[in-house]
Amino acid sequence: MEVSRDEVYRYLGYRGIVPDEAVRARVEECLERVLSVSECRFAARRLDVVFPEEGVCDFGEMRVCSRDLARNLTGCVRAYLMVATIGIGVDRLIARANVSDVTAAAIYQAAGAAVVEAWSDEVNGKLLAEAREDGLFGRPRFSPGYGDFSLEHQRDFSRILGMPRIGISLSESLLMTPSKSVTAVIGLSETDHHCQVTGCEACDLGGDCAFRRV
Repeated sequence: MEVSRDEVYRYLGYRGIVPDEAVRARVEECLERVLSVSECRFAARRLDVVFPEEGVCDFGEMRVCSRDLARNLTGCVRAYLMVATIGIGVDRLIARANVSDVTAAAIYQAAGAAVVEAWSDEVNGKLLAEAREDGLFGRPRFSPGYGDFSLEHQRDFSRILGMPRIGISLSESLLMTPSKSVTAVIGLSETDHHCQVTGCEACDLGGDCAFRRV
């Protein structure tokens, strides 16, 4: 799994600034620690998707009222629901560091976010490779919380994917534990629109794409 250092720096707030050597060395140290305690797991399920009315998507027994998600899935016939996590170890690292080393805690947060994104990209790639064998092509993954795709649907993901079986629980406010976990829908179309596994941010089309997440 290739983790982008630039992503770690971005989460730390470095935009248009190159971190100095001391910061880069500390990031490498903390990233290595995060990777050493990470336990990468995922679950996914491929479902038919239908659009009973404008702005509504049905995935079997899961109904989502979201114009943004429906736009992203325009032309799709199936979709994956997926969840990826790097485990509770990173949360424990952060909690301990918050007591004794707030700088390390901030870097662990940033590194954990970059690692779970890298793991989600890897899972995304595995699922799309599987889908291509059946002549299907993926859209950028779209997570609850993007646009008008309500976090309430975290409960549907948990039920359909059996998230507790891979160690993920939901709080009253629908936040996931472990915190470095990602849920998403990946639309599958019979037409290849050459969407990026790494998402809309890596694509050159920008706002010209009809399937853009937001």
